[in-house]
Amino acid sequence: MRGKNVAIIGGGPAGLMAAEVLGAAGCAVTVYEAMPTLGRKFLLAGKSGLNITHSEDFDIFRTRFLAASERLGPALDAFTPDDIRAWTAELGTETFVGSSGRVFPTAMKASPLLRAWLARLEAMGVRLLKRHRWMGFEGDGLNLETPEGRIVIRPDATLLALGGASWPRLGSDAAWVPWLHDKGVEINPFKPSNCGFDVAWSDSFRERFAGAPLKSVVTRSPAGTFQGEFVISRHGIEGSLVYAHSAALRDQIDNDGQAVLSVDLTPGRSEERLVLDLARQGGKTSFSNRLRKGAGLEGVKAALLRELLPESPRATAETLAKAIKSLPIPLLRPRPIAEAISSAGGIAWPEIDARFMMARMPGLFVAGEMIDWEAPTGGYLLTACLASGRAAGQGMIEWLSGL
Repeated sequence: MRGKNVAIIGGGPAGLMAAEVLGAAGCAVTVYEAMPTLGRKFLLAGKSGLNITHSEDFDIFRTRFLAASERLGPALDAFTPDDIRAWTAELGTETFVGSSGRVFPTAMKASPLLRAWLARLEAMGVRLLKRHRWMGFEGDGLNLETPEGRIVIRPDATLLALGGASWPRLGSDAAWVPWLHDKGVEINPFKPSNCGFDVAWSDSFRERFAGAPLKSVVTRSPAGTFQGEFVISRHGIEGSLVYAHSAALRDQIDNDGQAVLSVDLTPGRSEERLVLDLARQGGKTSFSNRLRKGAGLEGVKAALLRELLPESPRATAETLAKAIKSLPIPLLRPRPIAEAISSAGGIAWPEIDARFMMARMPGLFVAGEMIDWEAPTGGYLLTACLASGRAAGQGMIEWLSGL
């Protein structure tokens, strides 16, 4: 591989992992990053605790990537969550498993890991160039905007690792889509993933409860049943429990024009028990006390019931209990993709071969969130970016070797 010139466009986790694989093989690797620093989304995601992977059984882990699970499978098999933990340990970052099964660095930050990683890449001879933005193709080369002006590069192989369309202020702005479209590449429209949703709250509810968490609830949708908490926002609902349902709810809105997230406000009490406890309250008991004493509901939970079931103060014990156990929150639309943690959509899988090379453009490879896949939060996103970057790097070595 010595003497082979490789360009990596994008300095996020997928691009940096490919750079590591290629640098270790002896390639002359240059990473071109448009932003002033590398790994900006990686750093922001890890600001309050980097969720690097997940410890669940790998056979289950492998299914979390929905329709893309089969195509991503070989890359994940070759760089499993256990492999990622061993890799971070090599870089001086030990990890631990949290109560949810998510894996975190003991330092609970991304910056020490990124610093050690960049130092290792530079020690390998990888060039890390910042403020170098890809501006499309120029004949058989790549047009780059740099601090010194426009340049055209013609590497022996190129990896595009430019991210999807979420968090554009950190560099994932999907500006590359028209340039690949012009080459005939099929790109599925980007959609928000792991996102919040708009709800038509009343002004009074919004002003009083925006920012309030609903703790210890169970939510249901076509995605399944999940327990945890979410947050009331000025626009609607958001938080990890909502994100777990977001792909299914987004697709339901796309297909049917509407979707509902069902919430059980009292997971510890059966509907039958609630009916009995609510019926015991005297006829002169205020509605607030009736909910508090009969169902243990107050604050934002009681207010949410009132908001979504305006007739609740006059409802029978049976009607109230049914609503408490399955309160439907009607959703208007997903929040904008710029606010989403990640995105669905991107380069269609038929455009990419098993080595992550573009079928229409030999020598051009892709990795990470540019490709059409999505996954829930919990370490799955970062794992797939790292695994696809590693697989693309190895695919580039094979192609450069004539294999």
